[in-house]
Amino acid sequence: MKKEELLKKITTPINDPAFPETKVSYINREFVCFRYKTDGDALKKILPEPLKPRGNQVKFEFIKMPDATGRGSYTEACQIIPCTFKGKMGEFTLAMYVDNFPSIASGRETAAFPKKLGKPRVYIDGTETLAATLDYGSLRVAQGTMGYRYQPMDLMTAEDELTQPNYRLNIMRDYDGSPRIVELTESMITNLNVKDAWTSPARLQLFEHVHAPVADLPVREMVGGSDIIADLTLPQPKKIYDYLS
Repeated sequence: MKKEELLKKITTPINDPAFPETKVSYINREFVCFRYKTDGDALKKILPEPLKPRGNQVKFEFIKMPDATGRGSYTEACQIIPCTFKGKMGEFTLAMYVDNFPSIASGRETAAFPKKLGKPRVYIDGTETLAATLDYGSLRVAQGTMGYRYQPMDLMTAEDELTQPNYRLNIMRDYDGSPRIVELTESMITNLNVKDAWTSPARLQLFEHVHAPVADLPVREMVGGSDIIADLTLPQPKKIYDYLS
């Protein structure tokens, strides 16, 4: 393979890349979000500077994606910290647990998503309960419930919630182990079409696990839950802060 051909490859293996080179769009992407208050000191300890926490709230979000360009159908769970960057409100994605390898590979390699392999699930339990669970290996690490389509949510409010800037860390080591890239990135959802939105009282349990330490930000008080369905596009992030400069 000639150099000019090699430079066109998005990733390895070069004869069958782990993910396609395509802009990822989603149809009927469902956000099942649990909001809660946590320990303020634990929050400050984990949130990287120069980001600053907004109070002591955390979002634990399950996202069901039945139709994703180049990725298929999959589900993920993520722990998100509402924060500010230079006074601008946004959200920092701390960790994501995903059941789809192309999404994990592309997210980590090209978009600074902190993805690991996990087993998230969103489903209707019984007749009126929207349930969401996250297992790491064979062990349960998160479990949430809320009322199914409990109270209509204003669609503009839902849109505002989904279009906040999202901040993520990109860390890459050189071959000798020294820091090569340590950056804070920002991205925002585009081409958003909110189709349905609901709010509900909610409950969330987090369980201790050494490799999925979601309980390091413990639930002190529930704030509420929401269920939003939308079509959207995820653009590539941009660098906004270089820790090596």
